[in-house]
Amino acid sequence: MIPDTSTTAVPGSADDRPVTETPLVGIIMGSKSDLKIMSAAADVLRQFGVPFEITLVSPHRTPHRMVEYAESARKRGLRVLIAGGGGAAHLPGMVAAFTILPVIGVPINSTTSIQGLDSVLSMIQMPAGVPVATVGIDSAANAAVLAIQMLAIHNARLADSLEKYRTTLKDRVMRTIEELRKGGFQDDV
Repeated sequence: MIPDTSTTAVPGSADDRPVTETPLVGIIMGSKSDLKIMSAAADVLRQFGVPFEITLVSPHRTPHRMVEYAESARKRGLRVLIAGGGGAAHLPGMVAAFTILPVIGVPINSTTSIQGLDSVLSMIQMPAGVPVATVGIDSAANAAVLAIQMLAIHNARLADSLEKYRTTLKDRVMRTIEELRKGGFQDDV
């Protein structure tokens, strides 16, 4: 069992108190410097009421912890892992090697990366049989949406929430179009 140093979030709470509800999504990163980016995934999961845990799992500094985390994730009730990595970005791929759970990689434009491109390449160039679904650079929020879509396959509440979310996105764009029209811009569509 992985040592309990993670934070489990209360869906909808502002203070993220530890709870007994089993997390469905694990958000992991290699260092504290990744937290600024990866917290966006936590924010989205919280908005949708999806229980999650968030912790550090470094493939280079704590490799045994990484293996233990990946190997125990499914048994502990997790269904999807979101793994952020900058620079060499080994975390998503290495975790994928030790679990059958879907792993969503978030390439991070860190101080040691090449504008995040090295991170992207290390995630998308996985060998056959060990995939890592990869979102855009610093796109942890999209990783959370993708995780929610995976969970929504068998969860009607989440599917309904995603439908409402998409409608909200569409409505926001339509309001902007109307504001542009009022400002004198023409819409050829």
